Parts: sequence; structure tokens; C-alpha cells
Amino acid sequence: MAILIDPPLWPAHGTWFSHLVSDVSLAELHAFAAAAGVSTRAFDADHYDVPARMHDDLVTRGAVSVPAGELIRRLRASGLRIPARQRPHYRRAALLNRWERIVPELAPGTAMTTGNDLLDRWEETHRSYHTSAHLLDVLEALDLLCAPATAPRPVLLAAWFHDAVYRGVAGADERASAELAQSTLAAAGLERMEIDEVVRLVLLTRGHSPGPGDTNGALLCDADLAVLGRDEAGYRRYLRQVRAEYAHVTDADWRTGRSAVVKHLLAQEPLFRTTVGAARWQEQARTNLEAELRGL
Repeated sequence: MAILIDPPLWPAHGTWFSHLVSDVSLAELHAFAAAAGVSTRAFDADHYDVPARMHDDLVTRGAVSVPAGELIRRLRASGLRIPARQRPHYRRAALLNRWERIVPELAPGTAMTTGNDLLDRWEETHRSYHTSAHLLDVLEALDLLCAPATAPRPVLLAAWFHDAVYRGVAGADERASAELAQSTLAAAGLERMEIDEVVRLVLLTRGHSPGPGDTNGALLCDADLAVLGRDEAGYRRYLRQVRAEYAHVTDADWRTGRSAVVKHLLAQEPLFRTTVGAARWQEQARTNLEAELRGL
């Protein structure tokens, strides 16, 4: 067990608060907090905010008291740290702002309603990796791939819809997401040609294999796969999140299925189709995938 707590140095609500974290897993953290009577409402993405009056009792129960700086360093090293910009309330506001910029022809109220409906899907409780955090990661990867220009609108729209339906059923999820894009964008009044391109791109994420000259497909697939090029800690976090979405699958079946996915990705040559994506993520992605495959 590696439950950590820092001193109560953070003022709020007429008292002082500590941060309670695990540098091993959120499951361990939640179990410790529940046993200690910490309210679930005190959880904020990667830690619990606990009032000063609980500090000594939590230490008695086994939490290790460490300075605030050490707690943050160990949380970051574990891969469990969630930056402030990725916390749900900040992230939703940032994503809604992006959505409204993509569809300026929609009335503000209509754009906001549609954006919120999409984000409600991305934030369904059964998701661990395919969340609005992943959506934001893909959109920011497109920013990098296209800078200083903006990604083509069909690519941005496809990013918003590509995992809007997610039940963990490969192929069926992409088809359902494409159908949702078709109906939502048609109702919003977008041109048929643009909608068809969005649908094509969403379906392309089934295998991430855009053909030669498919610029839009290369952009979307590279952005979706950018997670593979994270540093070691970030890649570990990604693997934990994906495994959590398949918690109902036995370890043996998980290893079989995941090995097939990793081998498919390693067989892609190149894995990243854009010049910027290949330069930025290719080497680290192959290192991560090869290391994962050895461990399966």
C-alpha cells in the first residue's frame, strides 16, 4: 500500500485541507478512503481533499505523511496525476468553446445543446480511457499536426464523433458513432458532402489505415494514435485506463485480444502517416508497443 497525505496547508470553507493520494492505483485510493469514512464527494480526479481534523486519523490508518512537493512528485511519477486543465469542469468548458467555433453557423443555443449532448456521451460512467479527456487529446494533437493552420472541419467533426458511441465492441462502436454523426449533422443543416466525409473518417478509425493521399484520414488517425507516443508514465496510465474498460474480461482473454491489437499496430508501416506525427510520436510509440507486447 502506498497512500500518501500532505500537511493541511490548503485553506477552504473555514478550515485547512490535505491531499490524500495513492501512487499505485485509484482503486487502492478509493478503498482506503471508503474504509476511513472519507466522502466520495471529496474526490477530485486524482486525489481526495480531506479536512485538517481527519489528517491524524488517516495517518494512524496507514497513510504516509509527506511534504506537499514530494506528494506531487510521486503522484506524477505514478502516471496518475491529472493536470488541472484536464479536470472535468475545466475540460468541459474548453471543449464546448471548441465545439462552438467548429459550427459557427448554428445558433448559440443549438450549438451548446448539441455540444453538451455529445459530451454527456463522452463522459458516461463506464468509460475510463475513451472519455472527454481523450477527445481533448485528439483535438490538441490535431492542433500540433496542423499548426499554424487549423485542421479541416470534417477532421475536427470526425474527432468529436469518432468515439461518441462506446461500448467496447470493435467495429460496432464505430458504425454507431458514424450513424450518430450522420443524423446529428444532418439535423444541424450541414452539407451532405461534408457529412459524408465525416462519416468516412469516423469509420476509418476502425483500423487506422488511411490510404495513400488520404490527408484527412492521416490527420485523424495520427491524432487518435498520438497516445501511443506518450512517455513511459503516460503510457502506463493509458494501459490502466484501457484495461479498466475491459474489467469484465479475464486476464487470459485480455492478453490474447490486446496482443492482437498491439501486433496490428506494430505491423503498420509507417504507424504515423503525417510528417509531423511520425517525427513526434513514431519512435516512442514503437518502443512502448514493443515493451507492452513483451509483457503480455
